Amino acid sequence: MAKYNFLHFIPQLVEFEEHVGKLWHRLITRSACRRYPEAAVSLTEVRRSVGVMFRALGGDGGLKVETTTATEHGARRSWLQRVAGSDKQVELGWRNEEALHLPAMIDVFPERELNRDLYLWLAALASGDTQTDQTWFSYNQWLTCRVLKRFPGLASRYERLVKAQLAARPDPVELPADEAAQERAIQEALRHPGQNTQLPIARHPPRPVYLWLHPASPQSGRASPVEEDAVPEAGGEVIQPEEERRYQAEQVEMPDGNTGLLLDRFENILSWAEYIKVDRTTEEEEDLASAEEMARDLDKLSVARDSRSIAKRLRFDLDLPAAQNDDTPLSEGILLPEWDYRKSVLLPDHCCVQPMMAIDAEPVELPIHLRATARRLRGQFEALVPRRVWHRAQQEGSEVDLDAYLSHTTERRRGHAAAEQGLYRDFRGGQRDMACLLLADLSLSTDAWVNNHARIIDVIRDSLMLFAEALAATGDQFAMYGFSSRRREHVRYHTLKTFNDGHNNRSRGRIAAIKPGFYTRMGAAIRHASSQLSQQPASQQLLLLLTDGKPNDLDLYEGRYGIEDTRMALMEARRLGLQPFCVTIDQKAGDYLPYLFGSGAYVVIRKPSELPGELPLLYARLTG
Repeated sequence: MAKYNFLHFIPQLVEFEEHVGKLWHRLITRSACRRYPEAAVSLTEVRRSVGVMFRALGGDGGLKVETTTATEHGARRSWLQRVAGSDKQVELGWRNEEALHLPAMIDVFPERELNRDLYLWLAALASGDTQTDQTWFSYNQWLTCRVLKRFPGLASRYERLVKAQLAARPDPVELPADEAAQERAIQEALRHPGQNTQLPIARHPPRPVYLWLHPASPQSGRASPVEEDAVPEAGGEVIQPEEERRYQAEQVEMPDGNTGLLLDRFENILSWAEYIKVDRTTEEEEDLASAEEMARDLDKLSVARDSRSIAKRLRFDLDLPAAQNDDTPLSEGILLPEWDYRKSVLLPDHCCVQPMMAIDAEPVELPIHLRATARRLRGQFEALVPRRVWHRAQQEGSEVDLDAYLSHTTERRRGHAAAEQGLYRDFRGGQRDMACLLLADLSLSTDAWVNNHARIIDVIRDSLMLFAEALAATGDQFAMYGFSSRRREHVRYHTLKTFNDGHNNRSRGRIAAIKPGFYTRMGAAIRHASSQLSQQPASQQLLLLLTDGKPNDLDLYEGRYGIEDTRMALMEARRLGLQPFCVTIDQKAGDYLPYLFGSGAYVVIRKPSELPGELPLLYARLTG
């Protein structure tokens, strides 16, 4: 009789058990689900429409539209949901001083149009959100009444949403007495907002009300910036998550790899004594798709700083430039103010701008791969130079201006003591009364790759090269600077070409030497550039900002603070008579640039690799 080792079959049994378990989990989860994924609408699809509606109805223009954080609702769940372990968390809309937070995806209604309408309704509701001492129940009714009174056109949309929301809510008859009274009050408040402001007390919180703002808005703190002495993650391909979503997180110490769970062949483990909480050490071969899926299942992510080099990662970080390769400071620094929107005050001498120049940059010729494009642009831009025309009534000239002479003689014979005017005319070229200062963002993010061949900083370098070649053909006054920052005490302002310099191999060499810097304290750089540009004797003064992202820095400048300071700096520039315009490759710029520059004073380049050819042509349209 053959002898069989039972342990030999354990791996196959485990595999079979896992397969059956997955099928069971999928069946139970699908049966317990009260969502409609086939009718889902994502925030990415409606972000622009939501932002327009929020601001059009009176919402703060400085707020960005972001995803919300899933939180536990604590309401009664069905037996099937408890078995499946689902429906514990919910994403609801809310707002704070930084952003309007909305669900990453809405699939609570069976019709796609209703899910889209819910996004717009939440934006309208949040547009009137203010600090209040009212309870969640009464406050959301007050907001609803306020929106419907101010914008009666939304009434029909609200009625459709209420009908769909009531159909999805539990039947009070099937609930315990205390929860039934609570549910009836909520349903009555949805039908007739404002008539009942008292919510009965029950053992469990009520089911989430998707038409209302969050009952207890999660106060997420600003992410801690990376310190200068931290060792960043090196190398690695950057993988963007498939789904835009916001997670709750905590900061912990990085596991040392020695306290993780030790894995052994399963046949050597005959039994488990108990479950213990352990750290799972990081693995090089981690499947990022699985990591993203696991992140969605966690209530809170534990984040630690790790200096290991890895092949792929979900987050993108960049290295800081080495100090020995830095540019040369040109002065002690220039103190400039900064706008604090929280106090509505301009803080004097709050920032220090440090002018710098790559003195050791070697003069270079125009790169070979740009020469054909440069020749074409020079030909196009030479056409912008006004043709030779007769300039009349001149004090000096090549010929007598007969019209001016006859007018002057007639006035004298009539007895009018006319002062001698210009009596000559001259045939010469016209002049473009134009001055442009181009300010390029040289922050950390420009070290990212746009394709397999070039980084953002390479695209910016080529753009500046072609821009300078094109403007040199017109004879326009122009200057070029780059900027980055490291807190308010060190705003780096790199000189590439001044108004007094001619464009030559030396200025090309400075452009060729640019490299990624630190962060983007945009307000201080704009203020200093505005001061320089306003001193140029030209009737048209264009301040052209070239960037790949929004204002940010290591300190308070992240988020709303930086946005408001930049907006104030642009308002100051306009008061000086300057014309600010922004060129960006940030695909999310539509969320914040209309608030900063206005709807017609910026352009988004969808393909960053096209920036070098597009930038000079854009200048031609702005000044032609």
